[in-house]
Amino acid sequence: MKRLMLLVSLLFSLSACATGPKPPASPQLPYDSWYVGLAAPRHMEVWVETVDVLDQRGLRFFHVFGGVASYTGQAEGWHKGGGKMKPVNNVDLPERIFLRWQSLVEPQAYKIRIPIPQWVREEMIKPERGFCQWSKTWETDYRDSITLGMAPGGIVKVWVGGACLDYKEVGRFQAEIEPLGPYIGKSKGQYIPIEPENKAYVEQHGIPYGTW
Repeated sequence: MKRLMLLVSLLFSLSACATGPKPPASPQLPYDSWYVGLAAPRHMEVWVETVDVLDQRGLRFFHVFGGVASYTGQAEGWHKGGGKMKPVNNVDLPERIFLRWQSLVEPQAYKIRIPIPQWVREEMIKPERGFCQWSKTWETDYRDSITLGMAPGGIVKVWVGGACLDYKEVGRFQAEIEPLGPYIGKSKGQYIPIEPENKAYVEQHGIPYGTW
């Protein structure tokens, strides 16, 4: 009897270990993926080291995007949303976005944690009729894209919008200087080389701080 009880206890223990915690449920979104966009003012060249996401399930995803940004038509001021886009797959709507980048015209490395308010997540799953410029038709669309705009001085602007819908400003944020420098010290202080055109522009016109 004791041997039987021990065997039952062992089998129950093994079953509990095999079951373990359940994996998180897949994101329940009205589309396959949402998007992150990277943008910067014209000539104010940036290099994005990483975009990381903490989603509303509490899961963290690292390096969902990076590299070069797209640029606006002028050095001063902002356009509204858009940017170089990349789909973010199998990630729920963002609760917080972590951004680290190099402002090559200064040069300086910055980092910031950006809180995404609840109203933004609500906008991202709310269907709305909009006029699509590319097809010249009215369609039901979602604001499934978040743009991160980066400017010298560590200024970050965030918008949420969609392909057929206008962009709404989420906020303007001030990043902090990354004390370890570019690539958190791994590049030994070496920044990504700036394009000659952008270097020449800054040498001639300077950096228009305060316009972003």
